[in-house]
Amino acid sequence: MSKRILLIQGNPDPATLHLCHGLEASYSEGAQSLGNSVRFCHVAGLDFPLLRSQDDFKAGSIPMGLQAAQDDILWCEHMVFFFPLWAGEMPALLKGFLEQVLRPSFTGSSRNPWAKKPLSGRSAHLVVTMAMPALVYRWFYCAHSLKSMRRNILGMVGIGPVRETLIGSAEGMQAQKAANWLRKLRRLGEKCG
Repeated sequence: MSKRILLIQGNPDPATLHLCHGLEASYSEGAQSLGNSVRFCHVAGLDFPLLRSQDDFKAGSIPMGLQAAQDDILWCEHMVFFFPLWAGEMPALLKGFLEQVLRPSFTGSSRNPWAKKPLSGRSAHLVVTMAMPALVYRWFYCAHSLKSMRRNILGMVGIGPVRETLIGSAEGMQAQKAANWLRKLRRLGEKCG
């Protein structure tokens, strides 16, 4: 059975192709090879301001350039985020994007933790590249920012389960190792997981 998949490229550098872009392309090829529908959202190509007040977050209107992203989030059954780890976190542009598109006016977020979540029924996968070895990030730093994204951003609106693929030592990665990761991402796309 085919799925509707949204690929969210969170690398904020619009000028250069990075490993994250290759991983996204490989995942897409795998998913489409089995008849899944795939849409793309490249955060670096979107024009939007950062939120600067709680009032704007709660009651402000979404910038016109992000309406299509919200439509794609409603359309999809599974979303995959691709981003590099910067200063231990997702890049600020990706965080700003999530703050804009997941406003309470869109998600209908409730303060009641037991209320039905507005985006329930959607799963996600985080594909994260980093300079440090992935095991160091996972075990020494306890993958703190990914736990926060999984629980405090995606989980708050009902997106789950959220899986993750951590790709460490990405800076200066040898071509053979990069090719192995591209193959792995294609297989993940074929499984849509």
